[in-house]
Amino acid sequence: MSARTESAVRLVILLAIGTMAGAAAFTHVHDLSVAHGQPHWIGWANAVAVELMAIYLGLELRARRRAGRPVGLVGSLLVAFALLSLAAQVAEAEPSVWGWIVAAVPSLAFLALVKVVLSNAPITPTAVEPDQPTAHRSEEPKPATEVEPVRPAELAPPAVPAPQAVMPPRVVQPNRPHVVGIIR
Repeated sequence: MSARTESAVRLVILLAIGTMAGAAAFTHVHDLSVAHGQPHWIGWANAVAVELMAIYLGLELRARRRAGRPVGLVGSLLVAFALLSLAAQVAEAEPSVWGWIVAAVPSLAFLALVKVVLSNAPITPTAVEPDQPTAHRSEEPKPATEVEPVRPAELAPPAVPAPQAVMPPRVVQPNRPHVVGIIR
């Protein structure tokens, strides 16, 4: 199988899993919202908000890592929205262990798919540092010359002496015991 065919097959699988898992997750969040008194359109709005926030936060997390920015809040929000989606899946399930596991599969598959896709960072070749000379085999190395070592400069004393630390006056008399805890 050629690399191009393999990429096409991977894309079809990605789209199939993403479509089915996304549809199941959207439906479960919608149905749970409607079952708890929300109108149908708000149920769909909730589904869009919960499921697409998880995808957006995954993209944001990747962008922040590339830029070297902090990812703590975004990572926490991603976990929160993923758990919210998973909770909606499980809440709609038959109340049994297998019911919960089967109901969690679309959400977990969708999250795994997003994680795999977002973690595929393109491989970039390492750049050659500009200050390193390129060596040619035909060139002879030049003989080293003696260099006098650099002596550290002597530190001069500060022009203005640092002020002495001023301690606050003692509020509690030294012969009086300190009270710890709640005073009644």
